[in-house]
Amino acid sequence: MAVTDTLVLAYGLHPAEITRIPEGTSTDNYAIVDQTGRRHFVKVYRARSSLALELASVELSEYAADGGVATARAIRTREHELIATHGRLPMSLWSYVPHTETAEGTLTGARWAAVGAAMGRLHSRLATHPAAAPTLEPGAAVCDVATARDRFDRLILAYEHKPRLREFETWALQAARERQAVLGGVERILAPLPQLTVQVMHGDLAGPNVLLKNDDVAAIVDFGPPTPGYIAWEIVRLGCDPKSVLTNGVESWLKGYTDLALAYRDANPKAPADDLLYSLRVGCAAKLCSTFPLSAPVGRPHIVDAALESYARARHQAALLLLDRLPVLEEALRDTLR
Repeated sequence: MAVTDTLVLAYGLHPAEITRIPEGTSTDNYAIVDQTGRRHFVKVYRARSSLALELASVELSEYAADGGVATARAIRTREHELIATHGRLPMSLWSYVPHTETAEGTLTGARWAAVGAAMGRLHSRLATHPAAAPTLEPGAAVCDVATARDRFDRLILAYEHKPRLREFETWALQAARERQAVLGGVERILAPLPQLTVQVMHGDLAGPNVLLKNDDVAAIVDFGPPTPGYIAWEIVRLGCDPKSVLTNGVESWLKGYTDLALAYRDANPKAPADDLLYSLRVGCAAKLCSTFPLSAPVGRPHIVDAALESYARARHQAALLLLDRLPVLEEALRDTLR
């Protein structure tokens, strides 16, 4: 009833059907069908204290859309606001993108180039965002290995002090030990990195936030607030989607990743070549330095489910594979981009 009341009050929309769909990190999400049969997507924000950041995220999505990037469009309230704040629930209402699937584990064939081109257009547009102009920053700063080592030490200790470990927790403890053991190798691959581009990015450009319709990108969704970061990391985070790496096999995945890189370069020709050339190294280091989702059972046990466990195993396996094959993979990428 609270969702219905807010939709009526803020948007003049009378829902005929409301369906709860998988929740986001800080939202409760719903699919809405109105009385005319039109479909919409609703994000209900749990904390009013974070609405300023949520509004900035919606505004960044609109900024991208105004520049020709494929996104879902936010629907303004009767008072022309991007987020309804005066009803029982703070929410945003979005156009529904039908007949799509996410890019998580589904990157094959022509989709690689389509995703690369969409990312290139996105980064080209966000490079003009007034929040921050693109700069060149030391690539080695993409992750702090000393801090990562400390986090893994504390995570391992937390697991070791648990009286009993479930199956996934036992695996996560072993994976954390494996990651801790290779951090010296991470330091070595970071050290020679050149300066790389830091600019406003999407903020969470992972497979679940890219919607595909056949072989085209229908929409990029769930933007974060306009925060600068390394575009090499955002490129590789999507391009090295763990499930796509493991499903395709290394050789097929590498062919797809080079297709993605070439399409990205064509769509964003102002980006320095090093951002693509060293993207695999950046992604390898960033993935191996991250304790998430291995840390979820300790820090956020309420989000642990079968999907997260599967993702954690795939991400760990893909990260170690990247480290093991990095010289060969980088050489192939460099040959392609020459």
